[in-house]
Amino acid sequence: MTMLMTRLMLMTKLIGDKKGVTALEYALIAALIAVVIIGAVSLLGSSVSGVFSKVANTI
Repeated sequence: MTMLMTRLMLMTKLIGDKKGVTALEYALIAALIAVVIIGAVSLLGSSVSGVFSKVANTI
């Protein structure tokens, strides 16, 4: 029973803590930026590889 009360008190404290909310928002923004970067690199990676191969064959 005390373990349940301790968890409830911790959850209540975390919900009321504005620093935790701000940190979560920053983490979500960072994750979104990472997903965009990974997507851009995967889309542009093959075309950049093709350009490098063409330049290497020309040289």
